[in-house]
Amino acid sequence: MSKQAEYPDINIPLLRQQQQRFQALTPGHRACLGCGEALAARLVTEAAGPDVIIANATGCLEIFTTPYPESAWRVPWMHSLFENAGAIASGMEAALKAQGKLTKVLAFGGDGSTFDIGFQALSGMFERGHNVLYVCFDNEAYMNTGVQRSSSTPHAAMTTTSPPGKIRMGKRHLKKDILSIIAAHHIPYAASASVAYPSDIRKKVRRAMSIEGSTFLLVHSPCPLGWGHEGDMTIDVARLAVQTGMFPIIELERGELTGTMPIRHSRPVKDYLKQQKRFRHLFSGKQQAEEELEHLQALANYNMERYGLKGNDPDALDSEGADTVGRGKIRWA
Repeated sequence: MSKQAEYPDINIPLLRQQQQRFQALTPGHRACLGCGEALAARLVTEAAGPDVIIANATGCLEIFTTPYPESAWRVPWMHSLFENAGAIASGMEAALKAQGKLTKVLAFGGDGSTFDIGFQALSGMFERGHNVLYVCFDNEAYMNTGVQRSSSTPHAAMTTTSPPGKIRMGKRHLKKDILSIIAAHHIPYAASASVAYPSDIRKKVRRAMSIEGSTFLLVHSPCPLGWGHEGDMTIDVARLAVQTGMFPIIELERGELTGTMPIRHSRPVKDYLKQQKRFRHLFSGKQQAEEELEHLQALANYNMERYGLKGNDPDALDSEGADTVGRGKIRWA
């Protein structure tokens, strides 16, 4: 029975708008100015609500929210290692189930801990079907330790371990398609989202929270320090990643594509790349740089075709309608 059916005299949507938001992640932490990961974590935990317990892998989020003896968290929270957030979350879920408690377990990690170091434990968690929502805050490199490349780093991006030079234009490998790998586990729900679209994040978190079983959310979270853009450009850069097709917003259920965010007006990839210093070597005018720009545009075009991202008509939930928020106002999911 839905809450509306159980309490017919209460206007649930109006109540949701008027009630004070619960904040599991409080202000005063030590994130960099314009940190996309801090915003993403706040949005995810606001939507998840207070009855949660979090396993947080080593990384930026863990470091800037819990400098001893301080903590910015208002919910039960545990620091796991880079490699075992999935295992820690599995143990939490099993213990709560044994106690008959319904508290939802969340697991947080960056792309380093999710795509690379912690993937074995994550895969095991999915295979066993633990009732855990795993959220990857994807800032596309090991930002906490000095901006080293990860398998999530885009092709041709500059990091401290993939510098551009005479032979190569930045990272030579493609960004790992983590959602396809997750989809192969046939979990009930997996999705991608972006900090540029808060309502979309909230809806997907609530969808995942309502599901019994393993769920996964990949949130694209720009890092001003590692990407080389101003802190006040975080949302603009994130939106361009979606509008160019470089970061598709999709939903998967049991491995099948069930939803996408259509792109109303697609933008050339150059519009996204030129905002970031990590791609500045691609605008040198050299032939090799021009070839890499063409390659990246081809990758974006492939994403557009593969997921059918090109919208035909204006849609309230497309790449321009989904982020309609007036100054001083809130768009509620």
